[in-house]
Amino acid sequence: MDLKDHIRGIPDFPKPGILFYDISTLLAHPDAWQVAMGRMAKIVSRHQPDILAGLDARGFLVAAPLALKLGMGFTMVRKKGKLPGETISYEYDLEYGSNAVEIQKDCVQPGQRVVILDDLLATGGTLEAAVKLFQDAGAEVVGTACMIELTFLEGRKKLGDIPFDALVSYDD
Repeated sequence: MDLKDHIRGIPDFPKPGILFYDISTLLAHPDAWQVAMGRMAKIVSRHQPDILAGLDARGFLVAAPLALKLGMGFTMVRKKGKLPGETISYEYDLEYGSNAVEIQKDCVQPGQRVVILDDLLATGGTLEAAVKLFQDAGAEVVGTACMIELTFLEGRKKLGDIPFDALVSYDD
């Protein structure tokens, strides 16, 4: 099955000149969703993680059901101020300003093997920040994966030697 047949391109969203790759149509198609999760399970299983992490918010749609399917825990990487309890933050620079992501302090134990997931890899800044956040917490980030990669933005370069996989890629 070609998963691209189930991903909708929406021009000029969220602003003019941007083509948004919408996974809502894939999520709504039960066979395509099942195939996507099966392929992602094969990718993630190679890394033998202890826990899966999803990036706020569409990464939750990938990581949570996958963790359930693989019989492991799931944790969230959220924007600053969105998680209750004690958190660990990582601030990173954007083109114009900065942003921060957080995890709950007790969501991962030192030495645990983590795979971080999102729906799409573009410039790689948020995924890179999440990798550093888990490393700062003492976890071992053994892999990263997304459903979609925009290869022309070269986001995977920001991940260094951390393995990255995508189910589909777009070159322009």
